[in-house]
Amino acid sequence: MLTDEYRYKILKLVEQNPEISQRELAQALGISLGKTNYCLKALIAVGILKANNFRNSKNKLAYMYLLTPKGIEQKAKITSRFLNNKLQEYEKLQAEIAELKVEACLASDFNQGKTE
Repeated sequence: MLTDEYRYKILKLVEQNPEISQRELAQALGISLGKTNYCLKALIAVGILKANNFRNSKNKLAYMYLLTPKGIEQKAKITSRFLNNKLQEYEKLQAEIAELKVEACLASDFNQGKTE
């Protein structure tokens, strides 16, 4: 499944470097080459990305990935959703950290004999 996180990261990387190879993209994303290929094909199929053939410096055919106008629009929406999700995760982590600090403080007080 192509999540907003992968959509966002792929679109960001492709926007920064349209000549990025699938292997470089896979490495940057920390996923397999097969999953990268699947994600790119999915984005191309829905019209978010366009792949153009070109010859790279090693005299091999390669692809240049470009965001389509629809892709630029979708990237803005995906970025907003991704940001909102990360902010929610951040708020949950802050609450969990505060709770753990209270627990650690209570445990420390208990171990030092400061119980009431």
